[in-house]
Amino acid sequence: MKKKLEELVAEMVERGILFEDAVAEFEKYFVLSVLKKTNGNLSKTAEVLRIHRNTLSKRVEKYYQNGRMIGARHRRPRVHQPVQAAKAAAAKSKA
Repeated sequence: MKKKLEELVAEMVERGILFEDAVAEFEKYFVLSVLKKTNGNLSKTAEVLRIHRNTLSKRVEKYYQNGRMIGARHRRPRVHQPVQAAKAAAAKSKA
């Protein structure tokens, strides 16, 4: 792991990436990776990162696209599917 990090840092320095930009990108991907691991649960993510949930929320605001947080779980509305309901009813009547 240390060797990979050293190689990455060397490449970033060669390309002229600023320290501030490198830190911001690292934080973003680190936080989003933990968010993904916790299925978008901010409380669990904050616990894993050992930071306050409000601090996490403020940091995550940076990663919004179109008003939605990248990596966070968003519930989808259920779509009623009459075909599946009809098949289920038919299967019940056969049994």
